[in-house]
Amino acid sequence: MKKKTFGELTTMELYRLLALRTEIFVVEQNCPYQEIDGKDEQAVHYWIEEDGEIVSALRVLTEASPIAIGRVVTKAAHRGKGYSRQLMKEAIQDFGHETLYLQAQTYVEPFYASFGFKRTSEIYNEDGIPHVDMFRESLNPASTVSESFMLE
Repeated sequence: MKKKTFGELTTMELYRLLALRTEIFVVEQNCPYQEIDGKDEQAVHYWIEEDGEIVSALRVLTEASPIAIGRVVTKAAHRGKGYSRQLMKEAIQDFGHETLYLQAQTYVEPFYASFGFKRTSEIYNEDGIPHVDMFRESLNPASTVSESFMLE
């Protein structure tokens, strides 16, 4: 697993992270939207590589209030290996002393709930996909992670 701030990313790392997010969120999910949203500069980027290819990633918006986790993504061929879980654990270990926020696609709400996130909104449409807002109060990260839920 790797993690870097925007300023620490190489041009190629940034390119590969953006390519992965576009592959999944825009192409696979058939959701045309502005993937490059101007928030990456304030983020810590986490990712996992396999054979030199970025296969899973997320970002933590550290200047947001509350701190926000987003763009959690894993390539289709690499799902089910626990990569998103590994990335979430690391992000929560680093930032779990703060209240955390995320917008979850509804089908992965149980995945985020396994980390102590709780739904705080009704279902809403974000770019044609049902989402909910979720918050996680600052707690000891190890006390809220359920090892039994392995949805990717």
